[in-house]
Amino acid sequence: MYTLPKLVLTDIDGVWTDGGMYYDQTGNEWKKFNTSDSAGVLFCKKLNIPVGIITGEDTEIVKRRFEKLKMDYLFQGISDKLTVAKSICSKLEISLKEVAYIGDDIGDIELLKHVGISGAPSNSPVYVKELVQIVTNKSGGDGAFREFLETIIGQEKLKEIL
Repeated sequence: MYTLPKLVLTDIDGVWTDGGMYYDQTGNEWKKFNTSDSAGVLFCKKLNIPVGIITGEDTEIVKRRFEKLKMDYLFQGISDKLTVAKSICSKLEISLKEVAYIGDDIGDIELLKHVGISGAPSNSPVYVKELVQIVTNKSGGDGAFREFLETIIGQEKLKEIL
């Protein structure tokens, strides 16, 4: 059983997507999101927990997904995710130990080490999975973010808010 976080943060590529980057012959980039993950945002909204994205990539695609789901924070093109998370925590007057974060790769390691609840999708590298408290059964792009939130919230609490 986990204490509900006061903030949920997430990486995108490899968590909300399968990590693939798709390009067509005209230079367009494509990402496939699993709509199941949007339920994780819905759960947070029902519990009044802000949700943010911190990603190393900088794309209009992620911005569109963020806007569609009416999430609270979006930081793209970030190499130092820990500093960004500390800044958000400062504004909210909370500590990193009150944050849940799910990430899948090298750029996520420092933040995963400092948050109160850490997670990674099942297809993350072993050295990332060994650092976190929650390894989802689902792979990135297959509903891992939703599973991470369902694990934290717990089935009883989910029944209350649905």
